[in-house]
Amino acid sequence: MMYRRIPAAFVGILPLLIGCAPDRTTGPRPEPAAANPIVFGSPDVSNTYSNVAAIIARAPNGQVFPFCSGTLIAPNVVLTAAHCAAFFQIDLAPEGWTLYVSFRNVIAWGTQTDAPTTASLIAVTSYVINPTYSRGQGDVGDLALLTLASAPAGITPATLPTLGLLDELAAQNGLKGATFIAAGYGVKDRVVGGGPPFFDDANPVTRGFAFPSFMSLNKGYLRLSQNPSTGDSGTCYGDSGGPNFLSVDGQLVLVAVTIIGDNVCRATNVVYRLDNPTAQEFLAAYVP
Repeated sequence: MMYRRIPAAFVGILPLLIGCAPDRTTGPRPEPAAANPIVFGSPDVSNTYSNVAAIIARAPNGQVFPFCSGTLIAPNVVLTAAHCAAFFQIDLAPEGWTLYVSFRNVIAWGTQTDAPTTASLIAVTSYVINPTYSRGQGDVGDLALLTLASAPAGITPATLPTLGLLDELAAQNGLKGATFIAAGYGVKDRVVGGGPPFFDDANPVTRGFAFPSFMSLNKGYLRLSQNPSTGDSGTCYGDSGGPNFLSVDGQLVLVAVTIIGDNVCRATNVVYRLDNPTAQEFLAAYVP
């Protein structure tokens, strides 16, 4: 796994974030090409998923770098992955970087950071990493909450699932063939040919969305197919912490958070369930 969008001086955290599969955090890459985020998905040009945020590190020189994604779940609370918050806490904060979110669907970053983007940033005043978070193979608890300095105007927080919702749907055969919606600010498709493979990365980056389909369910994880050969699409580096929605009785429910997947972002999106007891206890304890 390689990081994309965080400058090379700050990739020392890498060994701490690698488990059996690569997480979806970004780091540096060369000059970006014009591209859409989310592999084989679409840019959210109509701002349909307006409650999906970019998690942004701001350098001491004022440049901004989106490195993860998240979702507004309360008027001033954004849910993301624990490994995203840990990355900022361990590697960037000690160097004087500051943490923000942005709900813009198009964000300029790095040397292209501009005044409109900077003005749209909402400061993160505090954050909490799930105390049960671990890199184990069972229930990893990979969740964190960011408290914002102000609530974004005109944005409705996402609906969270009830305890055991996915188990109930699975028991009713309601997940077989189900299509989910993933969203985030990650890199696009893997480009092969003419040199070493690389992932397209746009600047400005656009919030994207994709349609993975159900594969399997266990205690902590929901596994989704994002194989383009079967008509699926999904997430890649930079989409960590972003939402996976499912329509339940006509309402979009935030059922899981993107955490890991395969190296080339063409097979499986592994997402952490928000309806399991660990997630429900964490959210109940810290969300107003």
